[in-house]
Amino acid sequence: MNIPIQRRLMTLAAVFLFLYSVILTLAPAARERSWDVDYRWSHWLGFAVWAAVFGLAHLLVRRRLPDADPYLLPAAALLAGWGLLTIWRLVPGFGAKQTIWLAVCGTLFLLGLRLAPDLHFLRRYKYAWLTGGLLLTALTLVFGTNPMGGDQRLWLGAFGVYFQPSEPLKLLLIVYLAAWFADRIPFQLRPLALFVPTAAVTGLALLLLFVQRDLGAASIFIFLYTAILFLASGKKRVLLASLAGLALAGVAAYFLFDVVRIRVDAWLNPWLDPSGRSYQIVQALLAVANGGLLGRGPGMGSPGLVPVAISDFVFSAIAEETGLAGTLGLLLLIGIFAARGIITALRAPDRFRRILAAGLTAYLGAQSILIIGGNLRVLPLTGVTLPFVSYGGSSLLTSLAALLLLLLISARDEEPAPLPNPRPYLLLGGLLGLGLLAAALANGWWAVVRGPDLLTRTDNARRAIADRYVQRGSLLDRNGEPVNATTGTAGDFVRVYAYPDLAPVAGYTSPAYGQAGLEASLDPYLRGLQGNPASLIWFDHLFYGQPPPGLDVRLSLDLDLQRRADSLLGNHAGVIVLLDAQTGEILAMASHPTFDPSTLDADAPQLNQDPATPLLDRAAQGMYPPGGALSAFLQASGLVPDETAAADLTALYAALGFYTAPDLRLPVAESVSPADELRVSPLQMALAAAALSNDGVRPAPRLAMAVDTPAQGWVVLPALSDPVQAFPAEGANQTADALMVNGQPFWEWVALVRTADGAFAWYLGGTLPDWQGTPLAVVVLLEEDSSLLAQSIGRALLKLTVQP
Repeated sequence: MNIPIQRRLMTLAAVFLFLYSVILTLAPAARERSWDVDYRWSHWLGFAVWAAVFGLAHLLVRRRLPDADPYLLPAAALLAGWGLLTIWRLVPGFGAKQTIWLAVCGTLFLLGLRLAPDLHFLRRYKYAWLTGGLLLTALTLVFGTNPMGGDQRLWLGAFGVYFQPSEPLKLLLIVYLAAWFADRIPFQLRPLALFVPTAAVTGLALLLLFVQRDLGAASIFIFLYTAILFLASGKKRVLLASLAGLALAGVAAYFLFDVVRIRVDAWLNPWLDPSGRSYQIVQALLAVANGGLLGRGPGMGSPGLVPVAISDFVFSAIAEETGLAGTLGLLLLIGIFAARGIITALRAPDRFRRILAAGLTAYLGAQSILIIGGNLRVLPLTGVTLPFVSYGGSSLLTSLAALLLLLLISARDEEPAPLPNPRPYLLLGGLLGLGLLAAALANGWWAVVRGPDLLTRTDNARRAIADRYVQRGSLLDRNGEPVNATTGTAGDFVRVYAYPDLAPVAGYTSPAYGQAGLEASLDPYLRGLQGNPASLIWFDHLFYGQPPPGLDVRLSLDLDLQRRADSLLGNHAGVIVLLDAQTGEILAMASHPTFDPSTLDADAPQLNQDPATPLLDRAAQGMYPPGGALSAFLQASGLVPDETAAADLTALYAALGFYTAPDLRLPVAESVSPADELRVSPLQMALAAAALSNDGVRPAPRLAMAVDTPAQGWVVLPALSDPVQAFPAEGANQTADALMVNGQPFWEWVALVRTADGAFAWYLGGTLPDWQGTPLAVVVLLEEDSSLLAQSIGRALLKLTVQP
């Protein structure tokens, strides 16, 4: 009766993995959006071996164990196949090795189906089995090695084949404890008598693991012993005492072992050292966030950025490419397997097989929760494998052996043994279910709730990788001349900085150092995530695992004027801001010293330590004392410096925008509050100066003017704030006329400020009220004691602009 269910489920698993394999093959074409690519074919070998092993397993189970649980084999088969294809996708060489392990372990599994379902040989020789496992584990103290070259020598190896004895030791410990308790419970019900002999043997196994520093396996051993002792005794106090002992062991390990302390600290605050000790967990969370709801698609993400993705972090790799939907499916498979394992235990025909089935279920379920919880920052990292899924022959052998025993136990031809108190078994199943539910909720938290914020982190290299495959939009000046643009073909796109002197403002996008300037603030448009139709974004995400091509953004900057400003500023540290006094459009914004974004990867260490701070956009992010530069504004507002109340000055400065950060699509410095010493950015000063050339109205700043959308063409980006009447038009006009430069159609004001931080020279200028052309305002700020130089630069730029 169970065979039709198993056949349908196995067929569904095969169809799923077949389609997954097809998608992996076509993924390079989707990623590069071209059919002329190198397709992936090697993983089909893994699929063929999987199909052969589990196809034969289905046939043998149907023939020899027709009453076996119909859900166990399909769930395990799908987990194993999913893990195998993921390993092939990540590292084909390890995928080939895992395929060989699957063939070997699968053959042993098929042979094991011929064993007698009573499992008497396990119960009878429990001491021999456990002793053999302990001896193999002890051999690693002398002959241990590490195939990856690390300090932990947990493997025995020869001729390139490695085996980790602690993996089957978990299984052998479960067998021993199940047999021992099954033999003793009918005669001895006192908890202490049950506890002491088994604790001594379990303690010996733990001692070996602690000496090896295999603390992940030690955690599993402690849990297994706690669970089986609780199942055998049915005493809640045993469970509570064991959990308290587990907590004490964790605290002791924190102070005794550096590796535990590092992992716990990384768990508590991974953001403290995201590129060092917490690198693994941070990258795992970024992978989960990158997967989002539906994932990037098989073969379309970048899970290889997570260290040891084929083993410890295989869950995060699956999460990135199949999303929350895929990982919920994986958790559901583990939950189904655990539930059927508990049902198998409840229906077992004798006490030994009942405890054994429950212990095996506890092992597979708890280890899954432990490593998945570590991937999702629900629990500290332990370094154990995800059963059936992770890379590793030892882990796969142990998982398939556990599956074999559960199938044999479930293939009962006897009535279930009496069970006066099923509550311990139901409680165990409930705890495993709660653990999987917690993992599902945490997965949703990182993938959906926190995901968008995490993906903007500068240490998320996936954004830069996506830029290699999807053309990023260009930054263009007001005449269509490129400032920053992308060239190349899919897979080899490169960001070109056509005018590097503008780097402090235009910014950069780098795989190592993130983004800055306009590249950061306009990233949603340049990356194609904003401005494109929602249907197009959804379609490209679903079929390509990437956003659609980015959109070009037109700036208000005029590169001809920008070149003049940069030339005038030369090697002087300072700023020039030139803008349209009426519209607020920024025509030039020079910040010196500057840098070349195309050599950022090589120059970044030196740039970060440079006391001249070339990475700083002084125009929008530098804050300077205004000093005497404020006198022109006081005159326009009719205020006398020495006779003006503080409240009136505060109101004027607020109207000039000195207490409000300029609202435009560019990273800017936070403004000061009225209680602080007044400091302003050159951009704030330029907007205030513009009011003198614009009838007292301070314009709303504009830098990003329009975006080129596929549906509507160029769409104007509106200003993010409104103009403000800073002072009366009459006062502004009179002040501008009073400050007029003889023989020139513009006014100017020069001020020198000396502070403990150094000297700063200000130049404010703008066109006169009766100027018939475009009203202009300019601000020059020099970080040196030279007001005459600031004046000469400002005058020269205004003359060039009003008399081109």
